[in-house]
Amino acid sequence: MRFDEFDLSDELLDALDTMQFEECTPIQEQTIPVILEGHDLIACAQTGTGKTAAFLLPIIDRIAFDGFPADAINCLIISPTRELAQQIDRQMEGFSYYLPVTSLAVYGGTDGAGFSRQKHALKSGADVVISTPGRMIDHIRMGYVDLSELSFLVLDEADRMLDMGFYDDIMRIVKCIPKECQRLMFSATMPPKTRKLAEALLTDPVQINIAVSRPTEKINQSAFVCHQPQKTAILKHLFKEYHSKRVIVFAASKINVKDLTRELRRSGLKAAEMHSDLDQEKRDHAILDFKSGKTDILVATDILARGIDIDDISMVVNYDVPREAEDYIHRIGRTARANNCGMAVTLVNEQDQQRFGRIEAFLGYEVRKNEIPAELGSAPEYKPNRHGRRDAKGNRRKGSTSTHQHRKDSTGGRKDKGIRNGNRHKKPHNNRSESKKDSQNPIENKNAHKN
Repeated sequence: MRFDEFDLSDELLDALDTMQFEECTPIQEQTIPVILEGHDLIACAQTGTGKTAAFLLPIIDRIAFDGFPADAINCLIISPTRELAQQIDRQMEGFSYYLPVTSLAVYGGTDGAGFSRQKHALKSGADVVISTPGRMIDHIRMGYVDLSELSFLVLDEADRMLDMGFYDDIMRIVKCIPKECQRLMFSATMPPKTRKLAEALLTDPVQINIAVSRPTEKINQSAFVCHQPQKTAILKHLFKEYHSKRVIVFAASKINVKDLTRELRRSGLKAAEMHSDLDQEKRDHAILDFKSGKTDILVATDILARGIDIDDISMVVNYDVPREAEDYIHRIGRTARANNCGMAVTLVNEQDQQRFGRIEAFLGYEVRKNEIPAELGSAPEYKPNRHGRRDAKGNRRKGSTSTHQHRKDSTGGRKDKGIRNGNRHKKPHNNRSESKKDSQNPIENKNAHKN
């Protein structure tokens, strides 16, 4: 489906044409009509499927033409990290280039002048505010943030925000917004705690689920089964035998990232670290150096696994096996982008074999295992199911028993916007409930359904 098939303004379509956006993705095709019709929404789709445009395009168009107040905050987008907030803001600038819709990115790590600029813009009322949860709470506590006329609330990467402990902050923000505000939740995964949040915040939401796709065949996937002390030596071997430029190495914790970065630097490699302990200036500097080629290797936590758009990544290394199969997909999806090929290598110690086995079950095939260089010693045998077979979600399969078990057993329709070349129907921003009444089955043929 093409973007010009939606009921979007000429100005927005001109911006999309300038940015060379023509064909929409499945999440955009299913989501944009729902948002235009005024429904609450919960959408599950992995990173890289076009979720940002899916919610920005209809919101920008409605703010520009549907009679929303000019001096109020009309839309609040909450994102888990500063980097993602900045990225959303950059896309916002491109999409709204021909429209009088203002935006503001609000996040921590700025100096006093930056905080003052955020304060001034929040007081005067930017149309769209993109913020991290903690920094928005800081401004709300100061008493000058008015969300009483908010018409759109977007929670982006909701699952990740909950993993980062932002549940209380999200609920504090929600208490400040009107009940009739249209609420949209986007998530890469849908664990129970994310569904619980959706039940608490959304009213009769339309549900859209885009299945997590398997990695592209252009990613050459492999793994080393090894002992934990062998990991760093294997990593250096990879850099020596293949290449050490345009590489992202994912580690499980900030401590692992810091230690590994220091070790690589001692070996003469141009490595930089990326994690939440760094202030904003250092994080921006690390990204810019990596993009420009001043840094060859970026060692990072999962802060870089989603939402950060860096092209030409030649190799992704999972120094630590990710917790979930979806996280594995997000990590290795940093490479082989824009029709390029790439490598993804995972280092699997004995403790992580079951976890990697679940990832392979999710993929539906076994990832190729590399031989460890002889000089590094012997490798453990790969037995991911030695404690009982599990499915892709980590649940024990029927019929499998562990040693422990043996011991135990033995003892709306959106109102018509009018003709595109003018004469749009102006709709008051608080008519959301009427819009819902007018459209009982907005997307019957869109593979989405109401709960």
